[in-house]
Amino acid sequence: MYWRALNIEKPGPVWAGLFNEYWPDYRQWWLKEGETSRPTFSQCRRALAEHMPELMPLYEDLCMQAGGGDVAARFLSFYNPPPYMAGCSQAIWAGKEPVMVRNYDYDPNAFDQLVMKTNWQGRQVLGTSDGLWGLVDGVNDAGLAISLTFGGRRDVGDGFGVPLILRYVLQTCETVNDATAVLARVPTHMSYNVTVLDRNRNYATAMMAPDRETVITHAAVATNHQENIEWVSHARFTATVERERYLLNRLRMHKDPQEKFIGAFLKPPLYSTAFNVGFGTLYTAVYRPRKREMELRWPGTIWPLSLDEFVEGAREVYLPGAL
Repeated sequence: MYWRALNIEKPGPVWAGLFNEYWPDYRQWWLKEGETSRPTFSQCRRALAEHMPELMPLYEDLCMQAGGGDVAARFLSFYNPPPYMAGCSQAIWAGKEPVMVRNYDYDPNAFDQLVMKTNWQGRQVLGTSDGLWGLVDGVNDAGLAISLTFGGRRDVGDGFGVPLILRYVLQTCETVNDATAVLARVPTHMSYNVTVLDRNRNYATAMMAPDRETVITHAAVATNHQENIEWVSHARFTATVERERYLLNRLRMHKDPQEKFIGAFLKPPLYSTAFNVGFGTLYTAVYRPRKREMELRWPGTIWPLSLDEFVEGAREVYLPGAL
């Protein structure tokens, strides 16, 4: 995998160049079920204005940078996208300096491989890109960190792709209470577990779904199910219960020191090599919201990144078992 870390201070030529680079693949994905399966531009814009009005000026700017096309604008709304699933494990190590640690398990051929530092609408955000303005994890300048896992349910409904919801939280929220209020009201098109941690050591996990109210919990661990196992074959395939139990054991029974706890994410049963079926571990991320920092980790490699001292760069990463 070839990763990049880019400083996109404002939407403009650099972001437009990225969009042009990624758009052929994203367009094919967006239309894979047929154009009429996706909502119209009017439906997309109306939904975004209703649920995330603060993002509207930014959305319109990005649509312009993307060329102003109808399909691109619908894609950038993230409203009712095609269904997609990831694996993932995430947990809060609640020591003196709490950290959020997560594994992102997904198809390496359907992933941006991009970290972006942005200063859009006066808010600095650093995180792992999805869809070129959505995020699968990140931290903002208020010291709020966020991450997602798939919730292990088949149901699909009217709502937004969760990466844009994460962007919205980091653009508009400063505390866990702010974030959970947003996560409780913004509709998602599939089920996800979203964990947030703020600079004051508060944390929560929101169990979001398209067909029922969001449940806000104080869970420090989230894998790929919610309160109960509802998709049995998926749970067995991803070993979601086993991974959850393993993490809870590390937190409650062994009470690992921070570095040992982080290291566990780069080993089985948390680290996955199921790349041939789209559920290999693409990276481990470590977030320290008080310091406004993140690290990307792979076996034998650590890439530190900071909002305050961000340095653009690139890494070529070998994933054992991905070939």
